Amino acid sequence: MEDKIVALDVGTTKVCCLVAREIDGEFRVIGMGMSSSAGLRRGVVVNIESTVNSIVQAVQEAEASSGEEISEVVVGIAGSHIRSQESHGVIALKHGEVTPEDIERVIEAAKAINLPNDRVILHALPQEFIVDDQGGIEQPVGMSGVRLEAKVHIVTAAHSSVTNLIKCVEKANYQVEAVVLQPLASAEAVLTEEERQLGVALIDFGGGTTDLAVFLDGTMRYTAAIGVGGQILTSDLTVGLRTTMTAAEKLKIKYGCCLAPLVPREEYVDVPGLGNRPSRKLSRQVLAEILEPRVEELLEIINTELERSGLKPRLGSGVVITGGSSLLPGLVEMADQIFELPTRVGYPQRLPGLSEEVYHPRLSTAVGLLLYARKYLSGDVSHRPKGPITKKLFELLFGRG
Repeated sequence: MEDKIVALDVGTTKVCCLVAREIDGEFRVIGMGMSSSAGLRRGVVVNIESTVNSIVQAVQEAEASSGEEISEVVVGIAGSHIRSQESHGVIALKHGEVTPEDIERVIEAAKAINLPNDRVILHALPQEFIVDDQGGIEQPVGMSGVRLEAKVHIVTAAHSSVTNLIKCVEKANYQVEAVVLQPLASAEAVLTEEERQLGVALIDFGGGTTDLAVFLDGTMRYTAAIGVGGQILTSDLTVGLRTTMTAAEKLKIKYGCCLAPLVPREEYVDVPGLGNRPSRKLSRQVLAEILEPRVEELLEIINTELERSGLKPRLGSGVVITGGSSLLPGLVEMADQIFELPTRVGYPQRLPGLSEEVYHPRLSTAVGLLLYARKYLSGDVSHRPKGPITKKLFELLFGRG
């Protein structure tokens, strides 16, 4: 990777591009570009041309603001096609001592699972290592033994979704350095190391999808994706208020609340009419009464996923909600009630050069992609984790060049 890092968050409602580099020992954001996204639905590309245009607009804006020419990008991926499973690898130690090469071999052994032809491994995340009969080891390099085992969390994606995402970036005349799971990137931006150790559920509440990632003992233990996000709230307001999607989105952002008791009855808002119909005044509580059941339904689905993971009782740090829809008033209070866990909004880590106006949870994935790439994708290739998918690996797997 070049000394600069370019993150590209291709979402359902927006495309965001951030450029960063080390300057005088400081990791600094030097450019940013953002455009509306019209080519994705629920995190998956449905219109290549529209997606390409959105990518070009965002990256060119980032080039102009940074004064840098961009050739390679690190891209995030999400969507309901994401799956995860646990795997186990075992190898014999050749030299009686664990080496970095042994770590790679045992993770490769864990990745040797039966996958359908339409699936591809995005990440292979070690949960723990076992040397002979000693378990619970985080870093076994240098330990003596005859056998090394690894428990690994495997994250897979739909082959077609990864292919189409890479194709859109390449048609925009940029190269994909790596494809990274979005909630894994977001975690780099919004979670502390203490939270990941004690146990925390990260909810990335985006426009088209809502992604869940559970962390414990410093690593991701469970992932799930729900194919609805903030857009469905806008759709509900459009129907319930009989107004346009554009007006409904503005009303949601400015006046929305998902707990009706938090809204004073005497507050009214102007709702634009459809076509040539005049606008009308409605109680702000009407908005809350439309949004509340939908948000409650979504949080109940996430709670079911948390219980399915078996890790909910171990979430000592509670829940962190990030993403563009996470600032909806009443969301944290409702989440507290449904999850019965302390909940907070996750803002991305403050990076020098990132202006105060854009310091927002909607940038968590983009900032996280920068931090992930800086941590895992720069420096010695031999020390990179197994995953994410790099362009070269994708070409090797699927014969693309």
